[in-house]
Amino acid sequence: MPITIIVEGKNDRSRLRRLLAPEVDIQCTYGTLNTLKLETLRRNIGDREVYLYMDNDSSGKRIRGVLGDAFPDAVHIYTRRGYAGVEGTPDEYSITQLEKAGLEEFILYPPPLPYLEP
Repeated sequence: MPITIIVEGKNDRSRLRRLLAPEVDIQCTYGTLNTLKLETLRRNIGDREVYLYMDNDSSGKRIRGVLGDAFPDAVHIYTRRGYAGVEGTPDEYSITQLEKAGLEEFILYPPPLPYLEP
């Protein structure tokens, strides 16, 4: 199942890239949307399954709304209010949200910490 996650900026993409397998396509809006950008996204994404992971601020909510209209079947992934956007969301929280979206097979889990005997 080919998938695309749309985020706002390149720092968001870099943060997610560390957590996801290389076959996951991550597209950026670069914080703005217009007709040309939407058509480019549609063309780049094709028939992939779409996930939206935006910042929990007014700009992110606006972009999520526009993208939700453009990709009505998209799955919405949310960061917590108070985090500094997707790029400032702790990896553990993003992993939990990606799991909730059903993307476990694409997550690159960090290695477990070694057990230390007392």
